[in-house]
Amino acid sequence: MMLDLQTGYARQPLAFHDLSPDQGDFRQALIDGLSGRHKAIPCRFLYDARGSALFEKICRLPEYYPTRTELGILRAIAPEVAERLGPGVQMIELGGVSSLKARILLDALEEPSAYIPVDISRDHLRASAEALHAEKPGLSVLAVCADYTQPFELPSAPGGGPRMGFFPGSTIGNLRPDEAIAFLASWAERLGPGSAMIVGVDLRKDPAILEPAYDDAQGVTAAFTKNLLVRANRELGADFDVDAFAHRARYDVPAGRIEIHLESLADQTVRIGKAAFRFAKGERVHIEDSCKYSIDGFKALARAAGFRPTAHWTDPAQLFSVHYLETAAG
Repeated sequence: MMLDLQTGYARQPLAFHDLSPDQGDFRQALIDGLSGRHKAIPCRFLYDARGSALFEKICRLPEYYPTRTELGILRAIAPEVAERLGPGVQMIELGGVSSLKARILLDALEEPSAYIPVDISRDHLRASAEALHAEKPGLSVLAVCADYTQPFELPSAPGGGPRMGFFPGSTIGNLRPDEAIAFLASWAERLGPGSAMIVGVDLRKDPAILEPAYDDAQGVTAAFTKNLLVRANRELGADFDVDAFAHRARYDVPAGRIEIHLESLADQTVRIGKAAFRFAKGERVHIEDSCKYSIDGFKALARAAGFRPTAHWTDPAQLFSVHYLETAAG
């Protein structure tokens, strides 16, 4: 048994399971998305290296309340969560390329058996897993490069232990409600009987708070969205005039969602190889939605997916919520 000289704990394994996730062909997705009557570009292509760096910058912006608010909630509730979960938990984080929020819970948990981050971003995931294992050599870190919306096998953790899924950041909001139900149902089955899942959920609120969070004064969010066009020019030889498109973020109050588009500022034609696409002035390309929920609305969604909501927490201003869901006992 190898001991870590700094901590005195037995050094646990660090493993990287590369399941070769397929993001799909960017060129074909772009051509298909721009060929329809209602133009769209899949939001999964936002996260190249530059896009990921821009998103990390977004999370530090003064207008972008979700990250700092969720961090505050997690710091406050970590001891209660640890008590609910008990010892020896396998913590499975969906989208584990930062691990900042995961660290808060890992620091509170009693002898967790493993941390299993899952993400499609290979380089970011590997770096994050290595950094966390260097900090916590007594913890098994089993990183999985995979698309967490698709079926795959979780690695076996040394010592086993109950499973806890962790899905922070209100990423659940990027799915339509029917998609979110199907997604949560798949994870209820994967986690298995007697498991738990902790989900960060953004709440419905005044558009005056929501819209600046997705269209900041410094223009970082606009650069993040328009990076799709920069990427297309660089990787596909497209000829987008990036400055001829504007980032638009609007909160649809009845639907309860932020809708993000790129708007053409002029009549123009864009070419991707031999394919040409005409844009009318004012025409919009759909990029992403971010659904917001009421507390009761999300609990109903979780129940429809087969979970039992047993606790939730919010910040004093009721901007954000964290939900504790359980699967049925086996």
